[in-house]
Amino acid sequence: MRTPPIRRHALRLALAALLGTFAVATGASPAAAAVTPVPGDPLTGSGAVSRTLLTKAELTGGTATSTIADSAFALPAAAAMPLHTFSGRLELTGEATGGGFTELEDDFAYTNAGDSPRKHLPEISLEFVQNGSHLIPVEQGLRITGNAVWNLLVSPGRAWSETGDGGWSRASVPFALVQRNANCVHNATMTFLFNATSVSQVRYQVTQETCLYFKFDLWGQLPATYTPYPVAGAEAVRNAHAAEVAGRLPTKPIAALAADHPSAGLDLAAFGSGVTPAHMSAYGLLHDGVNYVSGCSTRQGTYPFCEVMRLPSYSTAKSAMAGTALMRLTQTHGTGVSGQLIRDWVPEHASATGRWAGVTINHTLDMATGNYRFATYMTDEGGAIVSDFLSAEPYATKIDLAFDFPSRVAPGTKWVYHTTGTFIATRAMRNYLGSDLFDELRDGVYVPAKLSRGALTSLRTGNSATGQAFGGYGLFYNRDDIAKLAKLYNNDGGVAGGVQVLHPGLLGATMQKDPADRGIATTSAAGFRYNNGFWAKQLTPAEFPQYDCSFWVPFMSGYGGITVAMLPNGATYYYFSDNDEFSWYAAVHEAGKLAPYC
Repeated sequence: MRTPPIRRHALRLALAALLGTFAVATGASPAAAAVTPVPGDPLTGSGAVSRTLLTKAELTGGTATSTIADSAFALPAAAAMPLHTFSGRLELTGEATGGGFTELEDDFAYTNAGDSPRKHLPEISLEFVQNGSHLIPVEQGLRITGNAVWNLLVSPGRAWSETGDGGWSRASVPFALVQRNANCVHNATMTFLFNATSVSQVRYQVTQETCLYFKFDLWGQLPATYTPYPVAGAEAVRNAHAAEVAGRLPTKPIAALAADHPSAGLDLAAFGSGVTPAHMSAYGLLHDGVNYVSGCSTRQGTYPFCEVMRLPSYSTAKSAMAGTALMRLTQTHGTGVSGQLIRDWVPEHASATGRWAGVTINHTLDMATGNYRFATYMTDEGGAIVSDFLSAEPYATKIDLAFDFPSRVAPGTKWVYHTTGTFIATRAMRNYLGSDLFDELRDGVYVPAKLSRGALTSLRTGNSATGQAFGGYGLFYNRDDIAKLAKLYNNDGGVAGGVQVLHPGLLGATMQKDPADRGIATTSAAGFRYNNGFWAKQLTPAEFPQYDCSFWVPFMSGYGGITVAMLPNGATYYYFSDNDEFSWYAAVHEAGKLAPYC
């Protein structure tokens, strides 16, 4: 389906404004700058690729009967530079009825033996430009499709040539299906042949996800059209991608950690341990500025684009968005922000079931509003009100449900985990700021920290690009993004691009460096605290006899099996999984061999 011209024009204006931020950061003018090559280009292969899957004959006249090895979608070692330059729009047809589907897990009975929109792609119409062998979608981040169940994330792919393709160029593009109004990510790849005026059919498959409750394989091969034209702002898009790739943290396989630190006696099996391998999306250890990374397995081998595999935030957004927003506003507006009263900035409190007269933004981000139904661990979070809140799309419905908890105790005295509270605090900070809170974070924190363009959007109310950002969930990372966020908090003291973007005092307390402000004790287990949207665990010799001191590990945590543990020796261990397994102490112990905690 084509994007309406007015909508395309608005998207280009927004993109130009955003890319202008990149240009300012690099000292370049997007209108006048020459195209910067992407690091690693040009390809140096001969094009003599031995191919048995997704041959030219298959892509120009075949059909898809199942998923196949993901390696067939990957850039081959012998790939040569593409023979053509893609510039314009790729549009698929037949999405609503085409393709195959195999359900692997469906806890909420979304699908059955009959047909369902969940078994097919949404309508796909994508604008691309090309920089050497890199095929770059003009619009990255979350794309609101209007489909009943699916939105899209599309990331930069690759273009190349093979001698067996008879003068065509070949492309492969990573994308992800994102459940509407939800944070689950289902990673996929599409591939096609193209020349100066046309494309082959497009082959696609979904073979991996980070989603506890809904897992499936989806595949197909659909007709497509290519409309070539000069894309507005193409140079800025090309240069932004080159800058993004150049700005990634140095990356090595996790196995290189032992080779780089031979005297540490590392047991690499500790990293990724405790999580069922089939449900692990990715893990890594950031140490001394190097992101040591795992592979990225799928049900058909290895994902062809590990570096841009999209990972859902779930509740790590309570830290990376809501908690970070408080640190940002405290830096820009002063230390009084955290003490602002919810009642002064969220008028819907007037219809609340509970009492909000003395509840501050800080209380709310600490999960200590005093308003709850049940104090036992995660009982409210797993109850009907939060379920309805998570399902609701309109802002009015969501905010009314968020306030539907009675008053039990004085604010600041009892921790009860509520995603609803984070939504309220996010709205309060947005109204205090007087403009969009996520945009402030994007421009003031995420862009200076050099997060990927795909990370610069959020789930919002109304299934809209202009609704209220959720705050407590709804971000999308890749492995470089999460390492850079951890580095910002744990290593750089809230400084990005040479500028103090987060308040150092509030960040210090959040990272458990202020003994006078540890946050509030949680009801999860002994030794856990919660401060400004971040968790923390105190490791003591009584619990872990291998240590002769006690120390704190602040961490971000997400639904289904997501942890980002920021260690006091400067390392960060992270993993994204979806089997409800939370296991990271072994990795913490092993990382302590690189530099002692005590």
